[in-house]
Amino acid sequence: MNNHQPSLTLPLALRALALLALIIVAEVVNGTVRTLAVAPLVGDFTARQIGAVTGCVLIGLIAWFGSPWLKAPSPRAQWAVGMLWLTLMMGFEVAFGRLLAGASWQQLAADYNLAQGGLLGLGMLWLLCASRLAAVVRQRRASPDSVETLKSQNQRGQR
Repeated sequence: MNNHQPSLTLPLALRALALLALIIVAEVVNGTVRTLAVAPLVGDFTARQIGAVTGCVLIGLIAWFGSPWLKAPSPRAQWAVGMLWLTLMMGFEVAFGRLLAGASWQQLAADYNLAQGGLLGLGMLWLLCASRLAAVVRQRRASPDSVETLKSQNQRGQR
């Protein structure tokens, strides 16, 4: 492991925070549309499941279009961005749910319970992986010898 280069430099962290702010705005809009327009038509449970899928699509699009601007230079940096996004989004979800929406701890936990149809945990996993996946897909599409490039980049990122 190369201990001389941090995974998350300050400029990269600031760009990651800017993209996370965009993700949060998109998710708030998604939740608002879900609550006001979708839930009355299909019910709360189904609306939450639809919202989880549309939320993942929004995160994927923001990660995809933001990846060139983000400029995370290695797999390690891309995973660090994902971990930053996950940590801050979990904090936002709890703060927003408890303080603004008045949700109980049980209600928050239910959103993560797959057995009860809660898909938020999968959405958070998607958020963790989004930066790395966007970079991999972009790189594969960009060059014909991308498989070798990815292998080389992965080997450098794992050292």
